[in-house]
Amino acid sequence: MRRRPIPGSSGQVRPLSLYGAPVLTTPARETGDFGPWLEKLVEDLFATMYAARGVGLAAPQIGEDVRVFVYDCPDDEDRRHLGHLVNPRLVEVDGPVVRGPEGCLSLPGLEAGTPRFDRAVVEGRTADGARRRVEGTGFFARCLQHEYDHLEGGLYVDRLDARRHRKVLREAGRTGWGRAAGL
Repeated sequence: MRRRPIPGSSGQVRPLSLYGAPVLTTPARETGDFGPWLEKLVEDLFATMYAARGVGLAAPQIGEDVRVFVYDCPDDEDRRHLGHLVNPRLVEVDGPVVRGPEGCLSLPGLEAGTPRFDRAVVEGRTADGARRRVEGTGFFARCLQHEYDHLEGGLYVDRLDARRHRKVLREAGRTGWGRAAGL
């Protein structure tokens, strides 16, 4: 049996874009270039996600304004979902809206109960251009929606009511990175 390389094993860990960086609030652009640079970007995303101990990471979070995200995320039955999507579209969300804890590598150390649909379907392509459809439920659905939001220029705190949003940003101001960002 031929073994596949471990995602991210040839990637470079890149600096994370933190809350306040313009790349995090601007919708990312689609790409039509499925060449080596895209494969390298996916590898760098995986390497950076694993180094930061995340379960998903979108290209804007490493300063790239392109519609790509990676994931290595369990669902509620503890089944592992591993992959990436290029130019994804969120095509379906349904089920109950569940408020669950959510954090973000671009807001390190912070978490808030965030409402998300319990099921999500995302369609896109792989780095080699193959069509891909990914369906998630539970925690994995939350991950897919979270990473898709990054590509749309949004963060999980944008989904919070005003009181919770202020609370998270107040907490960010108490941290070193939050003070450095002027929060």
